[in-house]
Amino acid sequence: MKTQISPEEDALLTAAESKGPLGKAAIYAKLSGPGWLQGAITLGGGSLAGALYVGIISGYHLMWLQPLAMLLGVIMLSAIGYVTLSTGERPFASINKFISPALGWAWVIATLMANIVWAMPQFSLGIGAIQQNIIPALGPGIPSTIGIGLFFLILGLAINYFYESGSKGVKLFEITLQIMVALIVIAFVLVVGVLTFSGSLSWSEVFAGAIPRVADLYNPAKEFLAPLAATGDMAGFWRDTIVNSQRDIIITAFGTAVGINMTFLLPYTMLRRNWGKRHRGLAIFDLSIGLIVPFVLATSCIVIAAAASFYTKTADILDESGKPFPAAAGSFYGAFAKHPDVTPLAKKFPSKEAKNEAVAAHRASIDALPEPERKLGAMLAQRNNVQLANTLNPLTGPTIAQKVFGLGVLGMAVSTIIVLMLMNGFAFREIFGRPDCKTVHLLGCAVSGLGGFAGAFLWGNPDARAALAVPTSVIGGSMIPIAYFTFFLMMNSKTLLGDSMPTGGRRLWWNSLMATSTIIATSGSIWVLSNKGTPGKIGIAILVTLFVVGVVNFFRKNSVRA
Repeated sequence: MKTQISPEEDALLTAAESKGPLGKAAIYAKLSGPGWLQGAITLGGGSLAGALYVGIISGYHLMWLQPLAMLLGVIMLSAIGYVTLSTGERPFASINKFISPALGWAWVIATLMANIVWAMPQFSLGIGAIQQNIIPALGPGIPSTIGIGLFFLILGLAINYFYESGSKGVKLFEITLQIMVALIVIAFVLVVGVLTFSGSLSWSEVFAGAIPRVADLYNPAKEFLAPLAATGDMAGFWRDTIVNSQRDIIITAFGTAVGINMTFLLPYTMLRRNWGKRHRGLAIFDLSIGLIVPFVLATSCIVIAAAASFYTKTADILDESGKPFPAAAGSFYGAFAKHPDVTPLAKKFPSKEAKNEAVAAHRASIDALPEPERKLGAMLAQRNNVQLANTLNPLTGPTIAQKVFGLGVLGMAVSTIIVLMLMNGFAFREIFGRPDCKTVHLLGCAVSGLGGFAGAFLWGNPDARAALAVPTSVIGGSMIPIAYFTFFLMMNSKTLLGDSMPTGGRRLWWNSLMATSTIIATSGSIWVLSNKGTPGKIGIAILVTLFVVGVVNFFRKNSVRA
């Protein structure tokens, strides 16, 4: 498929060919776009929660984690971008024709599920940011929840409508997302700036934490050694709790740095911009400036702020008598869920009274634990964006602190909602075989948006959340390494790429990078799935089955040449 670009864009690309690195970057910055959409989708509620807990559990010691995980993910996005721009064909059709229809359909179905289910927490996050941080006078009532949720839904549909209106609409869509991503980054950079000028940060420790260490998989951070020793005979339990949490964070980050739906989004937005072979260098630059830079800045700032505010600290969780503050009780008691001396909670109760009695007994057993254990549990308790904002109150006052955080969190939620709807529109086009139908596209957008709107009411119910999130995370987790492996095969398909297939040293370089990313993502996904019981075993079975089917079909359809 031959791409058509404007004379102005053609002139800029021609000029870039003769420029040095800085001149080329300046021209590419004017043409960037799809990479910013990737930044908007990855900077969502999951990034916020993950970065918060990294700072809580490891302080500055894991500053290296999310940047490195994202870099590996971008390698695979660059590969699918290269294939798409070289062929000019939609990847779904290319996978079905040259690799395996089973892989193509699994890819689009997993993307569809992720777009609907993961829109739910974004609606909840955005509504919470307005009700709790920005306009607390609205309160958490049903009327304001419905009103804000409908506003998000209509906004998402409107912006996606502009995206479908033509080249100017595409540009407006991308500028809107760029502004939202910039808002996210600025908000959290301001937070770190305030903490820096207050003397709360040790930048030498921050930079030291940017160096990866294998020891983080096996040992707790040194700041936990004294609190661990104070727990006496229970030191082994708490040490394992900390190490397992760190390991889960590390492996999960590498397995899920790039979501399954992100791999679906990139090629279609590139084709929507009429990009082709001449844009392959621009595509890598676009991913760097639109995805890597905002993601690293925002998540690093959240980790830094969380570490400065909560790492090995208990003042925001426990009062002077050692009792948890009411607002922190849930996260405090949750840190003791697997403690051997704590009365366990059943998953279901015959009545509300029985549940209240069980919860009271559970919490009483935690309150009876020795003080060193309760303090360590408070250090490990999860926090949220409201608690993090509250730590800035002495420096900025409660109003500014809440507003700054609220705007950053709102930008995270709304930008993610918009792009999830966009991706679902692309998925619907492929599922129904109507690649050029605007009506089908907007229907897909509406399905994701309505699912997210329902999540404003469903996501607060743990049973409903598990029923929706577990199968989606299992399918998405099993499909990520399969998607990576599929892109690996596509980059080595002479039948698909023809003369555009890398050869010699370039092929070795691409394959080395892609193999590293695929192996790490597969290891991370298997680790995560193995901890999800029967659904996780099903996910691993899906992964193995699709891997075998993909290999067999690939060699049937292709002759891999050196």
